[in-house]
Amino acid sequence: MSHPRTAPQADRTSAAGEVVVAGLGSAFPPPRAQEELWDEFFAEHFRDARFARRTFFSTGVRQRHCAVDPTLDDLSKRSTGERMALYRPLAVPLARAAALDALRCAELDAAELGLLVVVSCTGYATPGVDILLGGELDLDAGVQRLLVGHAGCHGGLVGLSAARDFVASRGRPALLVCVELSSLHLQPPTEDLGQVVLHSLFSDAAAAAVLVPGDWPTGRSARRALLDVVAHTEPGTADQMTWEVGDTGFLMGLSRRVPESLGRAVGPVVDALSTRNRLSRPPRSWAIHPGGPRVLDVVGEALGLDEEALRASRRVLAERGNCSSATVLLALEAAWSEEREAGRQLELNEKHEPDEGHTIALAFGPGLSLYGALFGPPT
Repeated sequence: MSHPRTAPQADRTSAAGEVVVAGLGSAFPPPRAQEELWDEFFAEHFRDARFARRTFFSTGVRQRHCAVDPTLDDLSKRSTGERMALYRPLAVPLARAAALDALRCAELDAAELGLLVVVSCTGYATPGVDILLGGELDLDAGVQRLLVGHAGCHGGLVGLSAARDFVASRGRPALLVCVELSSLHLQPPTEDLGQVVLHSLFSDAAAAAVLVPGDWPTGRSARRALLDVVAHTEPGTADQMTWEVGDTGFLMGLSRRVPESLGRAVGPVVDALSTRNRLSRPPRSWAIHPGGPRVLDVVGEALGLDEEALRASRRVLAERGNCSSATVLLALEAAWSEEREAGRQLELNEKHEPDEGHTIALAFGPGLSLYGALFGPPT
C-alpha cells in the first residue's frame, strides 16, 4: 500500500451527496479461550470474590483477544504511566493491520484519503496513534486527522459520523480506525462482582472502515450507503457508566440500571432513523453493540427483535468479547457477512436473491449516550 508522496488533492466541493462504506477491516491480538484465562489467572485473581466463577462465565464470552496476556504479564499492580508506555507500541501495529485490511477490501490506495479518524478510549500518547499511523500508511502530509478519545463504546459511530460529514462536504475518501487495548487496564484483585463481569467481557481489537463519495471508483463487494446517523443522550443517567483514569490504569464503573435505561432510550433512536428516512419496513439486518448479554436481551425486547436479528451481535460477543469502540464495526462486518452467505445459498438453490435492504447499527456509551446509524444499498 506504500506509494510516492503526492501533492494534496483538491476537495471536490460539488460531490456532496451519497456516502458509501466501501470496505471494512479488522485485526486482533492472539486469542485466548475464556476457560484458559479463568484457570490460568482469574481464578486466583478473584479468589476472595464469592460466586466469581459463575459470574465470570455468565457473560456469554467464549474467547477474547489480549494484547497483554495476564497469564504472561500481570499488569494489575502497575502504574498508569507504565501501562501507557505499552499503549503506543501495541496500538499502532494493530491499527495499521486493520486499516490495510479495510483499504484492500475497498480496493482503495491510501494516497486517495483526505481524512484519517482514529478512535480510542484505552490509551493516551503524543504523538498519537493518528500521527504514527499516518506515517505507517505513508499518507500525504496534507491529510486531515481527527482523534476521538475517551468516548467509550459508542465511539465507533461517533467517528463514523464525523467521517461521513467530511466525505459528504469535501467529496474525498476518509478512513476510520478504532483501536482498543482493554487488557492494559487489568485492575488489582477485588471482591466486587461488577469488576469480575467487566474483566470477563472486555477484549482487544482494531477495526476500520473506508468511506467514499458514492461516485468514487472502488471495489463493489462491500459497498453500503451510510444514509443517516442520530444521537441521543438519556437524561439523568450520567453516573451509570463511567471510565475514569486512576493510579492503576483506567477504571470502569457500570451500574445494574444500564440495561433498563438503554431499553427505555433505544426505541426513540430507531424511530428517529426510521421516520427521518421514511423506512416502510424493518431493516433487513442489525448490528448492535454487544455490551453484554443482558444489554442485547433488553434492546432486543424493546425493539421487538427475534434471535435471528441479534445473531451477528451475539456471535461477536462470544468470539471476540466487548472490544469497546471497535465492536460495532465488527458487528457490521458479521451482519453483512451473514447477508452475503444467505445470498450465496439462494443462488445455489436457484432462488431469487432479495434486495440487500437496510441495516441499523446501534452503539452505547457513557452519558448514557446512544448512537444509531442507518445503512442501505448504494444507488
